[in-house]
Amino acid sequence: MESLSPAFVIGLLRYIVFLFSTTCHEAAHAFASKLGGDETAAHGGQVTLNPLPHILREPFGMVVVPLLSMAMGGGLIGWASAPYDPLWAQRHPRRAAWMSLAGPAANFALAILAGIAMRIGLLMGSFHIPMQRTITHLVEGGQSGGVDGIATVLSIVFTLNILLGVFNLLPVPPLDGFNAIALLMTDSMAAGWNRIGMSIRQYSFIGLLVVWKIFPYLYGPVLMTALKVFFPNSGL
Repeated sequence: MESLSPAFVIGLLRYIVFLFSTTCHEAAHAFASKLGGDETAAHGGQVTLNPLPHILREPFGMVVVPLLSMAMGGGLIGWASAPYDPLWAQRHPRRAAWMSLAGPAANFALAILAGIAMRIGLLMGSFHIPMQRTITHLVEGGQSGGVDGIATVLSIVFTLNILLGVFNLLPVPPLDGFNAIALLMTDSMAAGWNRIGMSIRQYSFIGLLVVWKIFPYLYGPVLMTALKVFFPNSGL
């Protein structure tokens, strides 16, 4: 039996990490919504780290499109969602803003945990940083076995969750950052902001097109800064 190619293994790991990270993101939304008084997502079974309820809600965004995008040689593209009551969001816009912020916060928490684990591995001499790789493959790991495999998984968790967190925090509908802005407003202003978001939802694709163009210019510097924080002596 022929061994699996490194590209296939890395692609599979990326998808598994995407599935786990997206599940955490949406579960955080659902849990924050429940804490705020909206049980819509809880009734849908989405206050869970079990990916199945999230996949059943968005099978195309979490399975079909990601796998097809990778099979076609492109980057990993996918999405997910957690339901909420729009009337609850209108009555409690600041609670809805916290709910929106919970998803990216979960991604950043995963990235921080992965960064700490990588830092510990480096200090113990288990991992090392190869300077010849691109910033999206900073922590070296072999394609199979032991510590090398762990290093590879941690590097993917680190980079992918920074990507998801930064992307979703952009203040453009339908991304989480748009609703999260309400935390900087008074209650009346936040309610008005929420109404604006609801009224322009049908034009969300325009915002996504804009983000698609500008995001590469934002992600690189943010990731490089994060790498310098966790690996200050790496020479990056």
